[in-house]
Amino acid sequence: MSAPPPFSWNSASRTDTGVLRRINEDALLERPDIGLWVVADGMGGHDAGDAASSLIIELLDGFLTCPRLSAKVEQLESRLMEVNKRLQKLSRDHGGQTIGSTVAVLLIHGTLALCLWAGDSRIYRFRDGRLEKLIQDHTLVEEMVKQGLLDPEKARKHPQANLITRAIGAMDPLYLDMEIYELEDQDIFLLCSDGLDKEVSVDEIEAAMAQTPIAELANSLVNLTLSRGARDNTTTIGLQVHKNHNPPSGQNPCG
Repeated sequence: MSAPPPFSWNSASRTDTGVLRRINEDALLERPDIGLWVVADGMGGHDAGDAASSLIIELLDGFLTCPRLSAKVEQLESRLMEVNKRLQKLSRDHGGQTIGSTVAVLLIHGTLALCLWAGDSRIYRFRDGRLEKLIQDHTLVEEMVKQGLLDPEKARKHPQANLITRAIGAMDPLYLDMEIYELEDQDIFLLCSDGLDKEVSVDEIEAAMAQTPIAELANSLVNLTLSRGARDNTTTIGLQVHKNHNPPSGQNPCG
C-alpha cells in the first residue's frame, strides 16, 4: 500500500452579489479533490465581467491532475492564456468593450502551495498567529506603495484603489505572477475578491481566520461585508491544511 500524501485539507466557500450591485461578476472554483481553488473577479458590466470570470472557471474546472508540478503549472498557464485570447476576441467583437477578470489560483502539490495570479484578488495565509498576504496586487496604488509614494495605511481608501494594471483579457501578451510556499500543519488560506477588502480591514480578516472554524470562515466574512453595505460583489474561499500520518476521516487525502 502506498504511503498517504503529506497533507489533506478541508475548505468552504461563498460568493454574494452584495447590496448595491445587481449582477455578480465574481466566480469561484472549489476543487478539493485535486487541490485547486480559484477566485475570479470580472470587469466590464453585465454580459461582460460575469462572462469573463465564468470562462476562467469553466476552463480551469477542466484541469487535469498530473504527477509533476511543472506540468500542472504549464497547464494552468496554458488555460489562462486561452481565456485571455478568447476574451480579447470577444472584446473586439463588441467594439472594444472592456471584458476582463482578475484571477487568484491556489494549487496544492505535495508539500507545496502554489499561488498564480493577475489583478487584485488576494490570497492570505494565517500561520502561527500571524496573517500574511501571499500575493501582491496588480494595481496602480500597489505600485505607488512599492515606490514609497503612498503610505500602506492610506492605500485601501485611495480614490484610485480599484485601478488594475493587470487582468485576464486586458493585455496581450498576458503576464502571470507566481509564488511557491512550503506548507505547514494547520496553515489556513483565504482567497477573496476585492469586495472583501473594501469593507473589512486586514486586522479583522486576521481575527476571523484565527477564531472562526474553517467551515464557517467564508460565510462569516461575506456576512460581515453585507452588514456594512457590501458595495461590491464578494467572494471568499477558506481552506485549512492538515499534515498527515494517516489521512483524517472525512477529509480529502490529496496531495
